[in-house]
Amino acid sequence: MKFVDEAHIEVFAGNGGNGCMSFRREKFIPFGGPDGGDGGRGGHIYAEADPNLNTLIDFRYQRLYRARNGEHGRGADQFGAAGDDMLLRVPVGTLVRDEATGELLADLAAPGQRVVLAQGGTGGMGNLRFKSSTNRAPRQSTPGQPGEQRRLQLELKVLADVGLLGLPNAGKSTFIASVSNARPKIADYPFTTLHPQLGVVRVGPGRSFVVADIPGLIEGAAEGAGLGHQFLRHLQRTRLLLHLVDVAPLDPEADPVRDARSVVAELKKYDPELAAKPRWLVLNKLDMLDEQQRAERVAEIRRRLRYKGPMYAISALTREGLEPLLRDIDQTLRPQAQGDEATVDPNDPRFAAHEPSDDS
Repeated sequence: MKFVDEAHIEVFAGNGGNGCMSFRREKFIPFGGPDGGDGGRGGHIYAEADPNLNTLIDFRYQRLYRARNGEHGRGADQFGAAGDDMLLRVPVGTLVRDEATGELLADLAAPGQRVVLAQGGTGGMGNLRFKSSTNRAPRQSTPGQPGEQRRLQLELKVLADVGLLGLPNAGKSTFIASVSNARPKIADYPFTTLHPQLGVVRVGPGRSFVVADIPGLIEGAAEGAGLGHQFLRHLQRTRLLLHLVDVAPLDPEADPVRDARSVVAELKKYDPELAAKPRWLVLNKLDMLDEQQRAERVAEIRRRLRYKGPMYAISALTREGLEPLLRDIDQTLRPQAQGDEATVDPNDPRFAAHEPSDDS
């Protein structure tokens, strides 16, 4: 199924039914009095987060949604029926914005969460409502109110604990395939990942976390190069970023340090808050180097970046070095997930945002 993470729709809630002006007319009852009923309310339009959905593709092809109008009131004290409500099911993590004002109407981040997108109009009052001791034969009724109409923007941000960041061919897809049951496309050319991939990593009985892989970010993405920034929104809900760096690029002119800095620069251009998230450096593709080259390459990268945060050297293909990394991720995320007696030291380097520095 095609992955769609943004859609524009128009919703029309149902109009309320008109109130009825009527008088009772029966044999032997010359003064039956008013018996006009109220109109029914128009149908509301709801949105509900459905954990079984993972794309907004349905809203890409159907963009107009109308709820039913309320029935008009009738004589003999008959009130109009309310219009049927309409329920739109969206993936968990969907944001709903008013397209005209840009106002955020809802953030459907929990399964089963429901919100009203458009309120149905109230029904009008029949002349039965205006009967009083001084007005025994009212000849007035009110029309139903129109339902709300809105143009909405739906934006999906996937829910994940850990986000993978890096250049194309840094090994992100291989990483998520090695640590979870996700099976993304893996090939020896860039941009094999065209949409976000989610994988559940199980580290023990009842302990797991979700990893999100997005298409690679290249230098100049802010100006439209590559796939641009369109998928970085899916990292905004994560609590930890893993910055994967290819330590053995096939291109002899490629520089892992320069590549790492370019990714961080593009991240800052997109969202400074996202760039400030805790970010760990993961040096991937150790299997491409011999033992002596590994130690020298890792030490060189750390020295040139002047990086003092958490750094891991792994091979996602052979799973070398993955277990310590996954164990540390679990230990880092667990206090935040429990939120009871566990406390997080803000000075702990594991929770600090680290940025590659310039050469000294």
